[in-house]
Amino acid sequence: MKARDGTRRVIYVAIAGDVAVAMAKFLVAAMTGSSAMLTEGIHSLVDTGNDFLLLIGVRRGQRAVDEWHAFGYGKATYVWSLVVALSVFSIGGGVSVYEGVLSLMHTPPLSDPTWNYVVLVVAAVFQGWSWRVSQQEIDHHRRPGESLWRTSQRGMDVLVYTVFVEDSAALVGITLAALGIWLSHVLGKPWLDPAASVAIGLVLIASAALLAHKSVSLLLGASLDSDQIAVLRRIISADAAVEGVGRLLTMRLGPDSVLLTAAVRFRRQFTLDQVEQAIERLEHAIKLQYPSIHHLYLESGVLKQAARAGATVPPAATPHDSTPQATAQPAVVAPSQP
Repeated sequence: MKARDGTRRVIYVAIAGDVAVAMAKFLVAAMTGSSAMLTEGIHSLVDTGNDFLLLIGVRRGQRAVDEWHAFGYGKATYVWSLVVALSVFSIGGGVSVYEGVLSLMHTPPLSDPTWNYVVLVVAAVFQGWSWRVSQQEIDHHRRPGESLWRTSQRGMDVLVYTVFVEDSAALVGITLAALGIWLSHVLGKPWLDPAASVAIGLVLIASAALLAHKSVSLLLGASLDSDQIAVLRRIISADAAVEGVGRLLTMRLGPDSVLLTAAVRFRRQFTLDQVEQAIERLEHAIKLQYPSIHHLYLESGVLKQAARAGATVPPAATPHDSTPQATAQPAVVAPSQP
């Protein structure tokens, strides 16, 4: 729940900043006729709408498990982040490029840019604040020596990642808008202002591509990274009852939920009771290292042999286990839930 609270905080801060900045940009664009400023206003307005879509994703992703969705609704957040990516691409990037091209065809005369600079400074402050909040949330999962970008790519919370990318694009857009306005006045070339609009639109399209790539990857069942899988393999192999670890598969089910299945070969001299105790130890050790692993399934050849012999092996489930209880079958599992 703490992770979800952090996600909400990031989104609420982003909404507050985007609303304030959008109003200021549109007001100054109307006063000065700046194409770059109008484009930036559209950008902030689109970001505001997208932030509300992300809140819908948070709510949808928290729905309770039911018979049709045994692993929960966590992937709903990936769906809504993909919707946001499409919005950034079409409305944000597309409209910005279109507005810039129109202004290039009919370049407006230059006017006093003072208010443009004032609102851009204000926008930079608000967007920088929002970016900092999302960056701090990402930093909670940062490994020693790891870059911020690498951490954001590895992270499971696509909603925080979306806000981070949007705010990063906004800060780049503000820089381009300021540069376009300044150069158009310094060089006396009005077309540089709408050219900045086109550049801002291209930045938005690039950010939309990043968001879409991340969302689609998670929707298709992205696993934990190789370092995390290596740690899981070491944890399982370290148990005295384990002789070897075969296939180990993971899948991200939401911002704070992971599925883990592992083929574990227990030592033959161990009894079924000892194997069950080993499974309980493994569950505890894995959950201690990775609390986000809410669904844990261990497949054992020893237990399969017991199943063929007619023995019933109850799974080692935690008190809050919502996964159906199972007896030993040709493929025996030990489910674990938070």
